[in-house]
Amino acid sequence: MKHYYRWINVIGLIVMLVINFAAQRGSIGGQTTAEVSAKYPVLITPAGYTFMIWLLIYAFLIGFVTYSFTRKGKESKISETIGPYFLLSCLFNSSWIILWQFEKINSSVFMMLALLITLVVIYITTQKYIVSQKRKLNYWLVSVPFSLYLGWICVATIVNIAVALLANQWDGLGVSEIGWTIIMLVVATLLAVGIGFRNIDPIAVLVFVWAFIGIAVEQHATPAVANTPLVFAIFLFLIAIFLFTKKWRKTAIS
Repeated sequence: MKHYYRWINVIGLIVMLVINFAAQRGSIGGQTTAEVSAKYPVLITPAGYTFMIWLLIYAFLIGFVTYSFTRKGKESKISETIGPYFLLSCLFNSSWIILWQFEKINSSVFMMLALLITLVVIYITTQKYIVSQKRKLNYWLVSVPFSLYLGWICVATIVNIAVALLANQWDGLGVSEIGWTIIMLVVATLLAVGIGFRNIDPIAVLVFVWAFIGIAVEQHATPAVANTPLVFAIFLFLIAIFLFTKKWRKTAIS
């Protein structure tokens, strides 16, 4: 059964790509993903252009699935290594899109959390794998896809929760929306630092940098919010440079 995971992953990825493409065209729920987002304006939402990172994520996921069919990919048995979790991630991603398109915001949070947990499992597994397989191709087609994916879903989860709180008219426990936005940015920054240093992963950190710059651009009319992610983005960018240097010096990927 294990060797069928390669084909199962292909099917899961195709389903996910088709559903996401349909959502962008407004074919699900009669509105696009961006149009739904616009109905729930929260101060931690990044600019629309930042979501183009999905093109990069999907490109690398296609690379990962394709790599599993190559001779080296078959020898590494990477599809068997992550087991059914890749398929689950595709299903959770697709399900989240459908829930979001129909504005089932509360349910979408739980689906996003399920996706996040699944990606954490995949990420930990692939990180352990590349440590034992120090090859450049393994790094770019096995590690990087899930560094990008996990980093972005961490940010997306925080935004999704913020949207759900807005949709449920949460009073913020006496703390202003700006205050909660800054708190969430601090949490996201700590998360980025934790992921980056634990796994010497500059790619995941750069995803947060990309998102924070997008938040600063989108929220330029609110200086207290716009300046905070900009400062954190600079801080994380410096950390990413340090991690890149550390990785290439100590892990000797070749």
